[in-house]
Amino acid sequence: MAKITAGIGCSHVPAIGAAFDQGLTQEAYWKPLFDGYPPAQEWMRKHKPDVAIIVYNDHGSAITLETIPTFAIGVADEFQPADEGWGPRKVPVVKGHSKLAWHLAETLIINEFDMCVMNKLDVDHGLTIPMNITCGLVDEWPFAVIPIAVNVVMFPVPSGDRCWRLGEVIRQAVESFPEDLKVVVFGTGGMSHQIHGERSGMINTKFDTAFLNDLTKNPARLRKIKHEEYVTDSGAEGIEMVMWMAMRGALGDNVHEVYRHYHVPASNTAAALIVMETDDKKKPKKKAVKKAASKKAAKKKAGRKAPAKKPAAKKVPAKKKAAAKKPAKKAAVKKKAATKKVATKKVAKKKSVKKPVKKKAAKK
Repeated sequence: MAKITAGIGCSHVPAIGAAFDQGLTQEAYWKPLFDGYPPAQEWMRKHKPDVAIIVYNDHGSAITLETIPTFAIGVADEFQPADEGWGPRKVPVVKGHSKLAWHLAETLIINEFDMCVMNKLDVDHGLTIPMNITCGLVDEWPFAVIPIAVNVVMFPVPSGDRCWRLGEVIRQAVESFPEDLKVVVFGTGGMSHQIHGERSGMINTKFDTAFLNDLTKNPARLRKIKHEEYVTDSGAEGIEMVMWMAMRGALGDNVHEVYRHYHVPASNTAAALIVMETDDKKKPKKKAVKKAASKKAAKKKAGRKAPAKKPAAKKVPAKKKAAAKKPAKKAAVKKKAATKKVATKKVAKKKSVKKPVKKKAAKK
């Protein structure tokens, strides 16, 4: 059975990709940001997922304003890097997992998520940059990918709660897939930033930090953040963080944070990376819990004072036993006879009591 084992939240700032591609990662401006990536890359090498489901948004590369699906899923065997106006990034072709992708599409649609099924999909920086951040520069990506594109470009966009519920169904679909696969889910985009208008360049570190904290401590609060709050508190493009909610919803209730990196600014954007693992594998099985409870009860019982044991009866030889029985039997017979005698006397006494005789009337 397939299993979701971890989730990754990751910014996909285009300039990060340019720094990768142009070898600028150790320059003064970029170094503090890129120095935070190796621990996540080391974690990825050790964790070795088979498949990554990457929730991202297309930036007008494969999905134009002519057709805007709210949710789309790529089901192809491979996805080419998109040309975003300056030629495709020189990164490996992204290999798909069409069998699991079709299973996801079917499960999502049956559960009332109207997915747009993409048999051909070129993937842009929204997907490939998070892969570089967590895998480094590689000749071949170490896992298969299923892209899920969310519209966060044109109003109306789905709410964080809607994306959370999308994640819950993704989890359901993965767990019902019969092949033994280790799956990681990415939520990409953000964090706080706005790239146009009077507030261009705004960053809200307080909002971002609270968001990162509550991914593990209080995800219920994050589900309730409305579109207006995202735009007001984290900038117009901060709305991308609803895609992190799809990742978080796919992890289930029990998660713990493994690693976090947050840096400002990265090309006028707050950039973050967080790795979370699910705790399901650490849950004790029911039988084990029962066994532990019984051990605890036994320990408690042992703590109480045990009642003093009666001294064991001495063994009496058979002849002595028989001899002891005879006088006891005689005594019982005598007692019975005495009781019978007393009872007989009582009856006799009762009979001897005569009723008073009425005197005859005197003769006149």
